[in-house]
Amino acid sequence: MTNGPRQPMTKAQQRQVRLAAVVIIVAFPLWLLVSWIGGQLGLPSRYAFLADFAALAAFAFALVILWRVWRERNEGDA
Repeated sequence: MTNGPRQPMTKAQQRQVRLAAVVIIVAFPLWLLVSWIGGQLGLPSRYAFLADFAALAAFAFALVILWRVWRERNEGDA
């Protein structure tokens, strides 16, 4: 792998990075809001776990997208 200049991102890669950013930006405050509302309403803890798992799934989805874009961009360097 070289440390030279990277190739610019393609339009498809830019869309994927934008999607990952939107998922993260929406998932985090929504997760906090659902957790707060659940605490205020006194909902059982299983709903908190459900919100936690949904947030983890969203973050994992975004991580996989970003990892794939990173791999695609670094394939040209090998």
